[in-house]
Amino acid sequence: MANRALTPFQLMATLFVALLATCHAGSIAVYWGQNDGEASLAETCASGNYEFVILAFLPRFGKGQRPQLDLASHCDPSSGGCKSQSKDIKSCQSRGVKVLLSIGGGDGSYGLSSPSDARQVAMYLWNNYLGGTSPSRPLGDAVLDGIDFDIELGGAKFWNNLASDLKKLGNNIDSDKAVLLSAAPQCPFPDEWDGGAINTGLFDYVWVQFYNNPECQFNAGREAFMDAWKRWESVPAGKIFLGLPASKDAAGTGFVPAGVLKSRVLPLIKGSPKYGGVMLWSKFYDDRTGYSSAIKSHV
Repeated sequence: MANRALTPFQLMATLFVALLATCHAGSIAVYWGQNDGEASLAETCASGNYEFVILAFLPRFGKGQRPQLDLASHCDPSSGGCKSQSKDIKSCQSRGVKVLLSIGGGDGSYGLSSPSDARQVAMYLWNNYLGGTSPSRPLGDAVLDGIDFDIELGGAKFWNNLASDLKKLGNNIDSDKAVLLSAAPQCPFPDEWDGGAINTGLFDYVWVQFYNNPECQFNAGREAFMDAWKRWESVPAGKIFLGLPASKDAAGTGFVPAGVLKSRVLPLIKGSPKYGGVMLWSKFYDDRTGYSSAIKSHV
């Protein structure tokens, strides 16, 4: 058949559809660092599957404690061994991947006792992981892109102070790199721990854990899931991500097969103004299932 030139109207319609698809194109964020046997940080970023890699975790800080990094068997921070990750972090950033440090986690010893305590923690994070200077930077001289709040214990107070202090440090006239903030609340709304901090309006990304919470994850039913999603869309944050386990083994409940995610879940939320993409727990499980590769073109 002979090719026909598009009419001006058809051309405009085609461009509009392409633009709409681009506007709602999402990213994949992944947690890395808590499991033996997962790909290296450099390999993770070189895969091209992720726009955000979140280093997990700094599970000890605040209330006068000496902060402690835990990246499982990837490196030993007590001996300075994690400074070797600096090269990989820079490699990730050279590929356009944002690298953040997650503070907290489901198991640890952390919390904030006062606004002053929050300020001290902010200064520690700034000088040891972000744009400040310290002789004891656990990850070497690489400057991370931001801090992720995965607060699941330790009290709900003063996280808003920490968020505000971190943003102020990033906006300092002497700084050439803003501090990105992200949070990983549970899907029941509002989040018991992160809610107050998120309400500051300072968070760039919120990757909501739609797993291990049967009442609001997708298999609770479309209505319950969408109700939770819309509530999270109402928070004063930049982009909202759908947090999912990368395999059945990665969480107690909430796994969504890749085919179901692409055909039934993403079509419900991709048109949302604040839709940012999908967050996966974690790289270890993604290595075993290829989940991110299966969904990337649809996110």
